[in-house]
Order: sequence, then C-alpha cells, then structure tokens
Amino acid sequence: MNPIHIAIIIACYFALLILISFLTGRKADNETFFRGNKQSPWYIVSIGMIGASLSGVTFISVPGWVGSTGMTYMQMVMGYFLGYLVIAHILLPLYYRLNLTSIYSYLDERFGFWSYKSGSVLFLLSRTVGASARLYLMANVLQIAVFDAFNIPFEVTVVLTIFLIWLYTFRGGIKTIIWTDTLQTLFMLTSVGIAVVLISKSMDLSFTGVISTISESEYSKLFVFDDWGSKQHFVKQFLSGAFITIVMTGLDQDMMQKNLTCRNLKDAQKNMYWYGFAFMPVNLLFLGLGVLLFVFANSQGIAIPERADDLFPIIATGGYLPPIVGVFFILGLVAAAYSSADSALTSLTTSFSVDILGVKGQVESKARRNRILVHIGFSFLLAVVILLFKAYNAGSVISTIFNLAGYTYGPLLGLYAFGLFTKFKLKDKWVPLVAIIAPIITGIIDYNAESWFGAAMGFEKLILNGAITFVGLLAIMKRNR
Repeated sequence: MNPIHIAIIIACYFALLILISFLTGRKADNETFFRGNKQSPWYIVSIGMIGASLSGVTFISVPGWVGSTGMTYMQMVMGYFLGYLVIAHILLPLYYRLNLTSIYSYLDERFGFWSYKSGSVLFLLSRTVGASARLYLMANVLQIAVFDAFNIPFEVTVVLTIFLIWLYTFRGGIKTIIWTDTLQTLFMLTSVGIAVVLISKSMDLSFTGVISTISESEYSKLFVFDDWGSKQHFVKQFLSGAFITIVMTGLDQDMMQKNLTCRNLKDAQKNMYWYGFAFMPVNLLFLGLGVLLFVFANSQGIAIPERADDLFPIIATGGYLPPIVGVFFILGLVAAAYSSADSALTSLTTSFSVDILGVKGQVESKARRNRILVHIGFSFLLAVVILLFKAYNAGSVISTIFNLAGYTYGPLLGLYAFGLFTKFKLKDKWVPLVAIIAPIITGIIDYNAESWFGAAMGFEKLILNGAITFVGLLAIMKRNR
C-alpha cells in the first residue's frame, strides 16, 4: 500500500474520533472524566468493552499465536466466561454498594492506607506495562507501513501515537471513551471479517470450504487433555482464563471504570453478561483467521516470519490480497490498539488522581488542574515504556502480557480474595512487603517448575501468586476479628 494513502486514512479516522471527543467533552468536569456522570447505556458500554479487551494485541498476536499453539487459546476464552459471571455477581455489587470512583478505595475501607496504596500501585504498574506493550505493537506496524517511507524515526512515531490519544481523551475522559471504543470495536470486527472473506475468496473456498480447511488444518487443535506437563492443558488454560478475567477485568480500574458509568447495578450486570457471551465467537473468529493466514502463506510460498505476530501485517499489506484488505487492516489495527490504549490512559489518570493525589477531596479547579497534569505525565511515561519495550520484546506480545499479569495482578487477587472471603483485619503496614515477596516466590517456582515438578508453568502462575499472597496475609492478620 502507498504510505501516503495509509496516512490519509489514519488522519480521517482520527478526525472522526476528535469530533466525537468534542461532542462528548463539552462542559466536562472531573465527574464526567472519571465516571461519565453515570449515564452510559449498558449496551454501548458492552460493545466498547469488547474492543478494549481485544486490543491490537488480539488483532495481530492471537492469529500469530496459532502457529505455535493452534486454537488452544479458546480453552482460556471458555474460562473467561466463568470469570465474567464472578465479576457480575460478586465484584460489581460491591463496587456499586460503595459507590466507588476508584475500585481500590475498597482496600482502604477494608484494610487501611497501605493496602489501598499497594493495590493502586500494582494496577498502575500492570496497566502501564500492558498498555505500552499494546501500543508498541501498533506503533511498530505503523512504522513499517507508513513512517519508514518518510525516514521518520520510531521515536517520532511513538510520540505522535501517544499525542493523538491524549488529544481526544484529555477533555471528556471516560465519557468520550465509551463512545469512541464502540466505534473502534465495529471497525475492528469489520476489518477481520473482510480479511477472512477475501482470503477465503483468494483460495476459492466457500463457507463450508472455510470450515473444513480450518478443521482439517494442522493448526486446528482446540483441546489438550492428554499432556499435563503442557502449558496448553485444558485445566490449566480454563482456570487461568477464569482468574485472568477476574483480575484483568474485575480488579482492573481500566475495565471497571466503564462498568461504573452505567446507570445502576442491573445495567452493569447486563453489560457483563452480553460482553462475556460475545467474547467467545469473536475470539473464535480471530483464531479462524489465524489458521487461514498460515494455510494461505503455505499455499503461496510466503515465508513464515520469525515473529509470528508479523504474519497478518505482511499478508494484509504486502500485495498478496486486494488493496481493500490493507486499508481495513490499518483501520482495524488502529481501532483495536487505540480502543485499549485510550481507556488505559484514562484509567491510569483516574487511579493516580484519586488514589495517590486524593483529588476527590480537593476543590474542583485544583482537582482539574492536577488531573490534567497527571494525564500529560502518563502520556509521557507510556512513550518511554514503549521505547523500552521495543528494546526488550522478541516474542509474542499477548504471551508476554499474560506472563507479566501473572506477577503484577497476583497480589491484587490475593488481597481481594482475603477481603471478600474472610472477616479478618490485617497489620496494614506489612501488606506492601507481602505484595513484593509473593511475586518473587512465584518467579522462583516458575523458573524451576520443570526440574522440580516435571511440568512447566503457564499462565496459572497468576493463581499461584494469588495463593501465596493469601497465605502471606494470613501471616500478618490481626488475631481479633
């Protein structure tokens, strides 16, 4: 594709986002930025959350992941649905009952100051790294597709990427995100659908031909029951999926902030049911696309890249398919990446402003000024971490994100489980130490698991980390209830 044409497409797309930002951000205050004035329709929130959950990582990395793990990722997706039910019936009622802006305020009420700050810092660390990884993936593709042709360095690409997010989120915050994410979800799913249709057409496959090609492919393996030592064993994947959902959605300010903009608890629960249900066929579509990409590459003699994440971009923009595939690939990628990154920046700003700076207790003018400075600060931080991620990353981005989540979200899982399922108080000042030691112990066990137990650990390290945190909290609990 011509880089100039791609640049024009992206410019038009962002003009539309900025228009939405202008319409939704008029007369916006901190209540608008943080909670959307609690007026969001649940079905709009549900559609937008699909895009925010999938992100550019799913758009590129899940199809690429098929090359090494087949379609076994669906085992985790099945576990996701169980996690969504837990969120709808345990966590959302708690958040609405306490009328929270930041979900980590619960830890302050339940345990105290240091527990509260520990939870918030764990989220800030987790979401900064995760959002940077997702944005790195998109910036890398834009660099190849557009900016290399103009000899623009990657650092400039990153700065421009972050600036565009800041531009349409700094005023309306979560109220804007609810609507832009919905638009971006529709763009992303349309893009994937067009790619599947045109790849199938190029291989002269009917609908039934597509189904049989996928099912007969060497990449179609869906379940692993026979090898307990495999990271893809069904039990490991299913339970990992359930717990990853609980922590990366239910204990994540980014995802819960959208739910807390619904008018009431009932609407928020309806959003969670439909969002969780839709997640299964959507991910199956991405995995099916991944199988077709590998089959198409083999049939056309296209070399599989060292980083499987690069396969979809190469085929979509390399002239192997009609140009319309490249156009919608770029739109889908930008939509997918930004639907996750914009809400991440907003939630990071919210958590730091409310949990660390305490803007809820400040006068409106001072609170607004602090919130704007925090928004700018996190924009800069994301840019720095993206550049660090580029220097480090060599494998699948989605695998990297889930592995990092096992270490950073594990203490949150342990803290909330202890708060919800026991009535004990804690020696609050020792909680940060437990939150540091638990991931270290998890890392030692993870590193030696194969030699000690004969089976490598996968994403279930999140469950182990949470359990170690729980045990650590038992050790520092107060004896009186």
